[in-house]
Amino acid sequence: MTTAWPFGTDADEHDPLTKLRIPVTGAHPGWRYIATFDRDSEARPTDLEAAQLASYIEHYKVYFFGADGWYKRKLEEQPLDVDAVTRIFHKWGDGDWSYRVDTWTSGPFWVPVAPRIRRGGYDTAKLGPLTLVQVMDRDKHMHTEYPSMNWGDWKAAHPEVFPA
Repeated sequence: MTTAWPFGTDADEHDPLTKLRIPVTGAHPGWRYIATFDRDSEARPTDLEAAQLASYIEHYKVYFFGADGWYKRKLEEQPLDVDAVTRIFHKWGDGDWSYRVDTWTSGPFWVPVAPRIRRGGYDTAKLGPLTLVQVMDRDKHMHTEYPSMNWGDWKAAHPEVFPA
């Protein structure tokens, strides 16, 4: 029996990243995925970066729902993980990533801002370019103290995905 793709055109069903549970969406996804890759990015993730995105999503599920938690298992019944607030990751080029949180209503659209406006009047933080891991680190430290300590432990426990 074939089941219909539950996400419609919001997430690309046949993108190779989907097999890693990474939704490929636009900058304003219609679903509340844990994290997505922006289909309008200027570049695609490398294999290592794709593994890092998948690990970022897995870390979220393990941290908030437990490695064998019932809600984590429930999320994994679907082909993509939908929960609360989406992080959208955008790749500008080699080693040049930004992110945004779907609930942001003010400030720059991407952090770091797009390369074409860096060092201009809008780039008050003077960030970028940043690697994917640097962007993830920044995200994990921005909202609250407690996930950041666990994020460092997670990366250290997965050196094949987060090499030193």
